[in-house]
Amino acid sequence: MPVLENPTAETKLLKNLWDLAVADGLDGKPLEYLQYRSNLLGADLRITNFGGGNTSSKFELPDPLTGKPVRVLAVKGSGGDLRSIGPGGFALLYLEKLEQLAARYRGEEHEKRTANALCALEEDEMVAYYPLCAFGENRVAASIDTPLHAFLPFPHVDHLHPDWCIALAASANGKRKLNEFNTLYGRRIVWLPWQRPGFELAMMLGRAVKENPDCDGILLGSHGLFTWGGTQRQCYENSILTIDQMGAFIQEHTRGRPAFGGPAVLSAANRDDSVAAILPYLRGAVSSNRRVIAHYEDSEDALEFANSNWAEPLCALGTSCPDHFLRTRICPLFVPWDPASDGLHQLEERIRDGVIQYRGAYQDYYRANALPGSPPLRDSNPSVVVIAGLGIFGFGKDKREARITTEFFLNAIHVMAGANALEDAESSADTAEHATNAVGIPQARRPGQARHFFSFHNYVALPRPEAFRIEYWALEDAKLRRMPPEREFSRRTFVVVGGGSGIGREVALLVARKGGHVVIADRDLASAEAVSKEAAALSSREMTLARAVDLASQQSISAALRAAVLEFGGVDAIVNTAAIYPTPQAGVPVEATWTYAFDINVTGNFLLAEEAAAILKSQNLPASMVFTSSANAVVPKHGSELYDSSKAAVSHLIRELAIGLGPLVRVNGIAPATVVAGSSMFPRDRVIASLRKYGIEFAESDSTEALRDKLAEFYARRTITRLPILPSDCANAICWLASDESAKTTGHIIPVDGGLPEAFLR
Repeated sequence: MPVLENPTAETKLLKNLWDLAVADGLDGKPLEYLQYRSNLLGADLRITNFGGGNTSSKFELPDPLTGKPVRVLAVKGSGGDLRSIGPGGFALLYLEKLEQLAARYRGEEHEKRTANALCALEEDEMVAYYPLCAFGENRVAASIDTPLHAFLPFPHVDHLHPDWCIALAASANGKRKLNEFNTLYGRRIVWLPWQRPGFELAMMLGRAVKENPDCDGILLGSHGLFTWGGTQRQCYENSILTIDQMGAFIQEHTRGRPAFGGPAVLSAANRDDSVAAILPYLRGAVSSNRRVIAHYEDSEDALEFANSNWAEPLCALGTSCPDHFLRTRICPLFVPWDPASDGLHQLEERIRDGVIQYRGAYQDYYRANALPGSPPLRDSNPSVVVIAGLGIFGFGKDKREARITTEFFLNAIHVMAGANALEDAESSADTAEHATNAVGIPQARRPGQARHFFSFHNYVALPRPEAFRIEYWALEDAKLRRMPPEREFSRRTFVVVGGGSGIGREVALLVARKGGHVVIADRDLASAEAVSKEAAALSSREMTLARAVDLASQQSISAALRAAVLEFGGVDAIVNTAAIYPTPQAGVPVEATWTYAFDINVTGNFLLAEEAAAILKSQNLPASMVFTSSANAVVPKHGSELYDSSKAAVSHLIRELAIGLGPLVRVNGIAPATVVAGSSMFPRDRVIASLRKYGIEFAESDSTEALRDKLAEFYARRTITRLPILPSDCANAICWLASDESAKTTGHIIPVDGGLPEAFLR
């Protein structure tokens, strides 16, 4: 087996992360050693993207039945990620059993005779055997790439999708450029034309190595790279050297060439303002099937592509590598816009028309390629939208998926740029400025396949029929069905004002537990940030955001909502639990106290609803608002006139808003009795004053929480249930009102008071 001598001495772009001290401690632990190599490769996004690529090792383990040593293949399991994979993420299979499957495989000709050239019958049949090859009690789902590793006769194999390598693999002159690369760097990398991942490709890889016994790598047309080594370290260093050299090869060709034909428009001067204004509309437009969360990218690479002359034809052509389009769909939606001359209204119209056209084209793509046994049509909305002047927008079921989707399209952009940098200078001037049929390209395995490949300049996209075979492969569909069910508030964003303490904190944490994204807004930013960390521990740090907000300031409210839009794409639920319980202060005019209390407790709710309504109307998705009134709103008493009157106003405001914002937005509220636990309105001195007022015994040494418990128990004795009202009780009611479970409830106020007869509806 060919092994490169001291390869890392020549690397220029990638850093060798191999740590001898760590590696030496893994001798005799083959699975942990494979994990170490995998994690190093996954640590650099230039080497592999999220969830992409596979690594494997072949070694001996004692058979659990016989105790005798047997050869085992350990390969990254289906859906795993190299950066984070642990020992439990690898599928373990008997190597001998896998090798015996070669005799069982009937080949592509059997597919053609029994069904159709696009049918996956034989491939599906082979995958069904993989679980029967599982070693011992290992039940990690083996990926479709398992035989690709099994049939390469090397102890350690890497299959990666670096942008630089895919750029070469997706070039119309890729095979010839690979020959140039091999000559320049003294390499022996073999070119293989496009073949969908699976058993047939595994057989092709095995044959390629037999026919080229001195090869030190294989480049798969329109796909990725295979490298190997006799030891874990040799495999790792062969991989990073190959990627590094291909990167240098691409960069050398890039020098002096404007990317993507140069700029067509300039970026918007105040991009964040434009994005904040248009993103709710865009999110609503691509949520016709299911809600999505957004991620916005305006990096230098994203803007260079979005603003370029070639962005529109390249977007229409679509991606090349299967790892890319499984996230980004076969192609993104491009929206032309010139911020120098076009307004946001024109941009909305182009988004609307573009999304409608995209859905129609995607449905045509499905109908043109679907077979009787194909999985049903999925969401036909784009998952990536490129807007000239603004950048790239990715969409997914949550923030993490939206970000990863966007990152994958950035990878695709790098591939397009690299492939076109490799274009021969003499043919560049003659290339039409639109996608053309790429007859004679090296990606086509057979002459008949060439008519399905299209290129723009030197970049070759994956043919639509081939893309469909992967996207709607029954095995890919089975992988999607294995995903855990989405939680109740998945795909939704809540803005919780007052989320830094008490009821608001409990709402934020409950939303996080139910899978929602949450913006925790509070006048005490430190408290909001602390709750954000708690919520992140229940979901993900990408799904929470902390912001300071002052309900007396419309500008502050607007800024908090704008932050929600820029981070998640829009808003689905507004919750306000914040209020003040004002007490007269010496020297402060009573009218000033009343004005400030009503500004916070009443006007703040109105301003919050008004600012949010503009976003919700633009989104055009059903939404909800939940405000916090009080049992005091209907129970007259002496000493709390200001607070009680403000809460009575909130109760009626809820009804008014329900009428004014319906049917798109439901507006409801809760009316709790006094909530003492965790409430910022009950600091220690106020609790002590109340205990003295009601003649409740306490000790000065008691903790604040113990004092609060005494007061809460006193209040509970005045109710029918005799149970204290907790923040979690109110949070449960709020989240029910914000959920689809209450989809036919609006303008209603739910008492959460333990059964307070004085507050019964009259």
